[in-house]
Order: sequence, then C-alpha cells, then structure tokens
Amino acid sequence: MRPISTFNVSPTLPERLAPLLEIANNLYWSWDPASIELFQRLARQSWESTNHNPALMLGTIEQERFHEKLAEDGFMAHLERVAENLKRYMNEKTWFAKKYAEAGDLKIAYFSAEYGLTECLPIYSGGLGMLAGDHLKAASDIGLPLVAVGLLYQQGYFRQYLNIDGWQQERYPENDFFNMPISVETNQDGQPLTISVQIIDREVFAQVWRAQVGRVPLYLLNTNIRENQPEDRLITSQLYGGDLETRIKQEILLGMGGVKALDALGIQPTVFHMNEGHSAFLSLERIRRLMKQHSVNYREAQTAASAGNVFTTHTPVPAGIDIFPPELMDKYFKNYYQEVGLSRDEFLDLGRCHQDDDKEPFNMAIMAIRHAASCNGVSKLHGKVSRNMWQHVWKDVPEDEVPISSVTNGVHTRSWVSQDMAQLFDRYIGPRWLEDPFERSIWGMIEQIPAEELWRTHERRRERLIAFARNRLRQQLEQRGAPPSNIARADEALDPEILTIGFARRFATYKRATLLFHDPDRLAGILNNAERPIQIIFAGKAHPKDNEGKEFIRKIIHYCRKSEFGRRVVF
Repeated sequence: MRPISTFNVSPTLPERLAPLLEIANNLYWSWDPASIELFQRLARQSWESTNHNPALMLGTIEQERFHEKLAEDGFMAHLERVAENLKRYMNEKTWFAKKYAEAGDLKIAYFSAEYGLTECLPIYSGGLGMLAGDHLKAASDIGLPLVAVGLLYQQGYFRQYLNIDGWQQERYPENDFFNMPISVETNQDGQPLTISVQIIDREVFAQVWRAQVGRVPLYLLNTNIRENQPEDRLITSQLYGGDLETRIKQEILLGMGGVKALDALGIQPTVFHMNEGHSAFLSLERIRRLMKQHSVNYREAQTAASAGNVFTTHTPVPAGIDIFPPELMDKYFKNYYQEVGLSRDEFLDLGRCHQDDDKEPFNMAIMAIRHAASCNGVSKLHGKVSRNMWQHVWKDVPEDEVPISSVTNGVHTRSWVSQDMAQLFDRYIGPRWLEDPFERSIWGMIEQIPAEELWRTHERRRERLIAFARNRLRQQLEQRGAPPSNIARADEALDPEILTIGFARRFATYKRATLLFHDPDRLAGILNNAERPIQIIFAGKAHPKDNEGKEFIRKIIHYCRKSEFGRRVVF
C-alpha cells in the first residue's frame, strides 16, 4: 500500500542555534572532536540513543532544551568556535591548491559500493568501506578535487545479534534518510533529481542524494521511489544482499547510473576511479557516450575511455570477486552489445581471462582491468598476489612485468587517533602532525614524549576499551535472556591492566579467525600466564549466507564459555 501523502518534519531551531544544522549536515563533524563534544554537550543521552546521529538528534530534542542552551554562555561560545572552524576548513587554501595550482579542471570521480564514514550512515560492511570512507576524508583534508559515487541502501548492511547457541542472526532495520546527515539533490526546478538506467526492457529510476564529507560531495543513488516497479524499488534495499540478479542490477546502477548522475549534476570528471570491481560497468557507459559523441567504433572509444580509468583491486582470492554466468550477462546486456556493434563473444571476452573458453563466467575484476589505464593492489604483497592472479590476462608477459602496481592502504589520521593521544601529540609535537601528516620528520618528534606519559595515555585508552566491551557484552546477554548471574559476570570479563589483542574483521573464512584456537591448551596457558597474562577481544560479522563464517563465530562463543577462557576471551 502506498501512502497518500508523505510529510518530512525538520527541526525548528532558534536563529542563534541555526549553525547546528550546518555542522550536522557536513560529515566533517565525524572526525572533529570539538564538533562531537558540542553535540554531546547539547544532549549526551540523545547523542548515544541516536547512534551518534546529529541530524536525528536535532529533531528529537525538546525545544526547551534549545532555549536552555541559548542561555548557557559556555555552550554558545563552543558553538561559535566549531562553526567558525568549519567555515575556515571549507574556505582555506588547501595543500593540493598550493602544490598543484596548474591542475586546472582536474576532477576525479571515485566509485565504490560501500563507504564507512560514520556509524549513523550504515552503508558499509567491512574494510573496503572503511578504506573508501577514509579515502574521502583524506581527499577532503588535502583538497583533492574529488567527487564520490555510491548507492544508498534502504536497509544497509544487517545488524548482528547472536542466539543462545552463539549462531549469528540478522536484523534489517529501515534507514530513514530524512533523519540522516544527507540531503536530496534537486534539479533546476527545485524537484528531487532522478536519473534512469535501462535494465533489460524497462527504465529503472534512482533518486540522487548527497552526503557532504568535508569538502568532498558523495552522491548516493536509491531506487526506492514511486516511479519504479516494486521489484526495482528493492535494488538498493541491502548492501551485498539478494541473489546474483540483485547484484548485477546494483552494479549496473552504480557504474552506468553513477556516470549518468554525474552528467545530470553537470560534473565532467577527468579520471574515474573504480574501487574494486563493483563499479566496472561505468566503463561501458563511458564508451557508449564517446561512440555517440565522436562517431567512433567500440575499440576506439574503449581506448579513449580507458585512458581516464583507474582500478584498485582489494581481494586476494578469486572466490571473493563478483562473477556472472554468460546467460545472465546475455539477459542484461544483449541490447547493449548489439547497440555498440559487438558480437556476443566479443562482449563476454571483456570479462574473461581465457578468451577461448565459452564456459568461463564474466569476471568484474577482469572487466575493470581491461578498461583501466592503471591498476593497483593495496600493498606490495597484494600487488604481487594480484600479478599472479591476473597474469593470464596478459598473454606471454612475465609475472613480474604484469602492469599491476601497488598503493598501500592508509588511514585517515584524524579519524583513528584518539582524543587522548591527539592531546598528547598537540602538547609535544604541535599542530603539524594534523596539518602535514605525510612529513616523516614530524613523527620522529614522538621521541620527545616521556615514556611514562605515553604509557599512561595508552593505559587510559585500554581501560575505556574494556569498559566499552563489558557494556556491550552485558547488552548481548540481556538481549538473549541470560540469567542474572551470567549478566553480572560480564562486569568481571577482561582485565583493564593486561595486554589486550583485538581481532575486528569480517568473518570470511580466509581471514582464519579461529586459527588462535588450533591448540586450545597452549592458548589457555598463554592467556592465563601468572606473570604475563593476555586477553583477546573479537568482533566482526559473517555474511548472512556464509554458514562457514557463522560457524567460526559460534566456535569462538563456545570457547568463551569455557572456564579457562571465560575472563580472557570475549566476542
């Protein structure tokens, strides 16, 4: 049943508090401690209950609370300081502008299926999303002329909980986009901007939303709009959900629809960066456009388009890469390859390693490799693994000459350095560690920090981690209906004063989460050593359809319940 009318209610703030909305709607707040402290100071309980979502928080706070804060001089000074810092950040001359003033109209379009920016925007799953999120934040800090494209999932990635046996269960809460730090993009008439892609015999429409990540706009496509048929509204329902047909529709929307969205926004990128193979279909849309614009054939357009494409592969095993059977590619791309003048075999060979094998499926990584001027892995070792994996794409080329380089994954410094440690760096290094984190000489100054003070800060962070883990463990036990005695024991789990090892990863089997338990007796002896005890905190999700990964979690939960591991290992 469709609603007769839809109303979106926005918070009404006193004029002097209006900067709160501007701050909330730029994800710069997610890596700015002063902004986070501002929202905590406004309403700490609401900040926690909304999952650190300032957009939702501002719509739930009672008006009386706003008027109280208006009368609080300290809060108002804090607000003015944060608003001024954001304004200065957005307008100051950046590192890129200073160093590459001659770059001119350079514009980079970064495509990814997921982005891990903040927990209140749940459109990410694991490391790929965290890398993509940090990429945008770092690009913002240095002023890289970058725009990003992704999908806006109605349910995002699932929320995890465990049953009494430790078996992973999934919840799929609906995302309320109007209460998230994103906004609807509009056209010249002020109406929501939509684009369409051809999927088999019909048009599928997608609405364009925008998340502002500091200086970088992230454009997100969502198909859950009334213009679409019910099945098409589900295309952007879940991240990595559904079957192969859902996946190929999502990747058509991300790649081909993403190119169309940028065009509708008037953005003409110089470089298209494919973060993993999910967006590789963007090259097909670019080729089709070049053929029409310049009256050239497919191969000529492919050469021109590939010159502006970059591909980053993240997956070290072939099984982790999207592949589609030839029959499915026929179903979704028959019209395309006929339109651009390719035979069926010529088209399918674009995504095949062995082009004489009619049975070989269509591989999205190979598709991206064949349509990119530059390809890279995400570490030196992974670059070597990738050259070995894809050597057959370049016949008769020695493995060490396969043109796949490596750019080692980094992190966004501001997001990952705790406030406690940041204050220590400020005191002994000065602000340059934030302003120029690439300068090695700056980090050499860490030697000036007294060892005792550095260790005290580390211990304080560990104490907070243990308190957080105990609280989460208690919540899990309460949700499962555990006896009060078991819930009370959650406060005794872990020790805030001993070496703590964290394992926070996706529970894909190749990540080998249970390897530590290969010799349980030896591990128990190490963990409970009288002089040098150790403890381990596990966290992570298995894909809903990955029963082997779920079994890994269940095994760890059962080990946690053994007396020799009970206080030393938690999930």
